[in-house]
Amino acid sequence: MAAPADQPLAVVIPAFQAAATLGTVIAGARRAAPRARFVVVDDGSTDGTTAAGEGVALRRFPRNQGKGAALAAGIAEALAAGAEWIVTLDADGQHPASEIPRLLAPLAAGTADLVLGARRRAGAMPLSRRATNWLSSVLASRVAGAPVPDAQTGFRAFHRGVAERVRPAETRYDYELAFLLGALAAGFRAAAVLVPTIYEGRPSHFRALADTWRMARVFGRYGGHILRGA
Repeated sequence: MAAPADQPLAVVIPAFQAAATLGTVIAGARRAAPRARFVVVDDGSTDGTTAAGEGVALRRFPRNQGKGAALAAGIAEALAAGAEWIVTLDADGQHPASEIPRLLAPLAAGTADLVLGARRRAGAMPLSRRATNWLSSVLASRVAGAPVPDAQTGFRAFHRGVAERVRPAETRYDYELAFLLGALAAGFRAAAVLVPTIYEGRPSHFRALADTWRMARVFGRYGGHILRGA
């Protein structure tokens, strides 16, 4: 199933030390969304991470600034280029790019403003990530007033109105959580599409203590919403 073609679409890919996987990710996303504009932000990689080819805009940070900073830069470039819909996915191959059309479907139907590619909390997901993912989803569901099955996924689709309204200051992994909670608190409608959980032993750049603490601070900022509920 091809991606809906009636709206300008940008696919934003933050990349760090992803030389071995980035080309495959772009190829898969291009098959799923052949008319999309691709924005790759190389977050200070030292392994030769690069992207080339028609329709791929590459921005390089001279040093690592964090996934959130890379996402913010990529989303800003997508907006400047006129994108009405934006998809974000990771460069390490843990997001199935073939599912992009399914993420876009609720936007096309007008039933959601932000769509999450929700992973199963099952055997493929490391146990520690399952625990933090579950807790984050429970708290985010309080803000949403509806189930949020995967609050930490970086595989998302949203329209430009969300990106223009929600601009988190966070620069690391806490950016994605702040973006989601900001969108929910602003009243944007969220939906979820179940996608495969892919890990395949690739190392994660997520730092359990530091990044969990950063996310805890984001939840603290939305404590009132969590206590009151939607």
